[in-house]
Amino acid sequence: MTGETLRVIKPRERDTIIQALSAGVVPRSGLKYIQVGRAREVEALLKDVERIADGGSAVRFIIGEYGAGKTFFLNLVRLIALEKRLVTIGADLAPDRRLQASGGQARSLYAETVRNLATRTKPEGGGLSGVVERFVSNAADEAKSAGTTVEDVVMRQLADMRELVGGYDFAQVLAAYWHAAEEGNDARKTAALQWLRGEFSTKTEARQALGVRVIVDDTTIYDHWKLLATFVRTAGYAGLLVTLDEMVNLYKLQSSQARSANYEQILRIVNDVLQGSVAGLGFIFGGTPEFLMDTRRGLYSYAALQSRLAENTFAKGDLVDMSGPVIRLSNLTPEDVHVLLERLRNVFASGDPSRHLVPDEALAAFMEHCSKHVGDAYFRTPRNTVKAFVQLLSVLEQNPGTDWRSLIGEATVEADNTMVGAVDAEEPDDDALSSLKL
Repeated sequence: MTGETLRVIKPRERDTIIQALSAGVVPRSGLKYIQVGRAREVEALLKDVERIADGGSAVRFIIGEYGAGKTFFLNLVRLIALEKRLVTIGADLAPDRRLQASGGQARSLYAETVRNLATRTKPEGGGLSGVVERFVSNAADEAKSAGTTVEDVVMRQLADMRELVGGYDFAQVLAAYWHAAEEGNDARKTAALQWLRGEFSTKTEARQALGVRVIVDDTTIYDHWKLLATFVRTAGYAGLLVTLDEMVNLYKLQSSQARSANYEQILRIVNDVLQGSVAGLGFIFGGTPEFLMDTRRGLYSYAALQSRLAENTFAKGDLVDMSGPVIRLSNLTPEDVHVLLERLRNVFASGDPSRHLVPDEALAAFMEHCSKHVGDAYFRTPRNTVKAFVQLLSVLEQNPGTDWRSLIGEATVEADNTMVGAVDAEEPDDDALSSLKL
C-alpha cells in the first residue's frame, strides 16, 4: 500500500480515467491519481513553466517510443502550467494538420490548438471566449476609473502587439468584439471569436464581417501564436504554453519539400526561443526517436536543427542532462510499474482500499506475467501494460466472484501461442496487446 493514492476519487473522474485507459489513450483529467516516476523530467519541465511565467521562453522535444508515455507527459505538463496561471493550447499533428502548408493544413492546426485553449477555470478547453471577456472586462474597469473610453484602453494595452506581424488587425478584432458586446451584436462577437480561432478561410469574409484585411493563414500561424501569447499576458495570465503531439506525422510526409518547410518552421521557433526573442511563450513537441534522429527524413536531416538539438555527448549511461531542448523519456523501473498498478487498482476502487478488486499478490503475479512474456518492453511502453491491467480489472468488476488467478493463467497460456513482438509494433494504432490479452 506504500504507493497508493488514498484519496476519494469522484465517480465522474473515475469513469473518465478508466474509459480512456481501457482504450489506450490518455485521460485529460485525473492524471494526479496515476502519475508515477520520471521525477527529474517533471522537475525540468516545471522550471520551464516557471521561466515562461516570469516572462521568458522555453522549447522542449519530448522523445519516446510509441506507448512510452509522451502524451501522458505532455498532458501532465499542461496541467502543471494551468496551476501556474498559464494559458495552454495544443493539438495532435495529422495529415491535415501541420506547421507549414499551402492547402489550409497549417491554419487547421492553428484553429485546433486555439479551440483547445485551456485556463485554470476551464481546463478541458474552449476557454478563448473567457480570456477575451476577462480582457474586455478589465479594460472596462480601467476606463471607468480613468474616465476614458474602453476602446482607448484596449488600444493602449495592445500597443506593443500592434508592432508585431498581424498585431494591428488582432487589436482591431478585439475592439470590434467590445463594440459588439456594447451593442448586443452577438453575430459580430461570434465573428470576432472565429477570427481569433483562425476559422476564416478568406480575407473577403473577414473584411465583410469585421473590417479587417488579414486572417490567420498557412504562413502565419507561428506569428499568431506569438500574438496570442502577448494577448493572454495583457489579459492577466502568466503566459502561453503550446503543446504539439504526434510530430512523427511530419517525418511521414512523402514530400521532402514539405518536410523541409515544416522543419524550417520548427527551426524558426527554436531560434526565437533560444535567442530570447519571445516572451511568455513555450513550446513542447512530442515525437519518436525516428522523428528526431533519422538523418534522411527526421529533424537531423536538417543540418541547422541537428546542431541545435544534438544531445550532450557527456551524458552517457546513468548520467543525464535536462538543460538541452531534448528530453528522452526514461524507462519506468519495476518499482514504478508496481506503484502504477497500485494506483490503477485504487482508481477502480474510487480511492477506497476496502473495495480493491485484487490483492497485492495479484499485482506481483501480473508483473511477473508481463516480464516473462513481454520482457523489458513493458517498461518502455507502459501504455500496453496499463491497458491490459485495466482490462483485467474491468472483467473482475463486471463479473463478481471471478478468480483473478484464472484470468492471468489463461492469459499466460494464450501468450505462449502469440508473437511477443507485437508489443513493439511500429504504428501507434496497432493493438500491440496480443501477448497481454486477457
